[in-house]
Amino acid sequence: MTILNLFDSLFITPERTKAGASFGDIDTKISYGDAKLVFFGIPLELTTSFGKGTKRGPEAIRSASARQIETFIYDEKKDIKEIAKIFDLGDVKIPNYHDHKLHSIFSFLDEKIPPLVKELSRNKKKPFILGGEHTITYFCFKGLSDNQPLLIHFDAHRDLKPEYDGMKLCHTTPFYRLIDEGYIQGKNIIQIGIRQTDKNENNIAEKNGIITFDPWKIKKNIDDVSTYISKVTANRNIYISFDIDVYDSPYVPCTGTPEPFGLDPFEIIKLFKSINDSASLLGMDFVEVSLKNHDYREGTLAAQTLLRIIPRKYV
Repeated sequence: MTILNLFDSLFITPERTKAGASFGDIDTKISYGDAKLVFFGIPLELTTSFGKGTKRGPEAIRSASARQIETFIYDEKKDIKEIAKIFDLGDVKIPNYHDHKLHSIFSFLDEKIPPLVKELSRNKKKPFILGGEHTITYFCFKGLSDNQPLLIHFDAHRDLKPEYDGMKLCHTTPFYRLIDEGYIQGKNIIQIGIRQTDKNENNIAEKNGIITFDPWKIKKNIDDVSTYISKVTANRNIYISFDIDVYDSPYVPCTGTPEPFGLDPFEIIKLFKSINDSASLLGMDFVEVSLKNHDYREGTLAAQTLLRIIPRKYV
């Protein structure tokens, strides 16, 4: 079976997803062989505990990027279709939850996703994964963990709970599971934007040496934070996990767990730009985006954020 046949069996093509388009809908068609960035969606929504809608994240991002947003990035004076070779695989065909138990679906993802991202990396492709609830980071990062990347985690929440509502693996536990199972050490995790947690998670973060930059610290002196990020990412492999709720609540009207006192788009872009040019991005997931009542503000913000990561030299 060729790699493209394997993709056909695992994915719904972008044109057959609810968005009906690939990311950016770039008119210059790129083959998988020529691509440098490979997008795919994991529209997972199984363990969300407050607001719903994460399964529509890939749809929201693709729709906004294809139908509302031009590929020319005004502040960069660059056109994505001229600087990036993007191939969109579509969405993973997740088994129907009503026909499968939760652990069976997680077993399916654990069987498929880590080998997939590892194969993409082996073929010098950078996976960009559109979520979906934050649980997907557990599967995506595992496939790249052999390269010992520094994990840069943008989020309002730590997602370091050992267990939540009787579940050891869910949207609040992925980073604890990765540490506990030996896929990463806490000293190789930077958490940015954290402002809602519990005492146990805070203790876990401190015990494991996780570096945390909360919004108060960032807003007080973002230059110091940027300097630190630049130094620590120099000549490092990195992986970015970006939860849309790192943004302040007015920016994210659809996500399930918005929090006040967050970051704004200008601060996020400055932090992206502070990652050292000598770093090498192995992959990225973008999670917890939702779509409700035809409100594409959140999908638009997600797409525009992604468009401002792509031109970075570390990508």
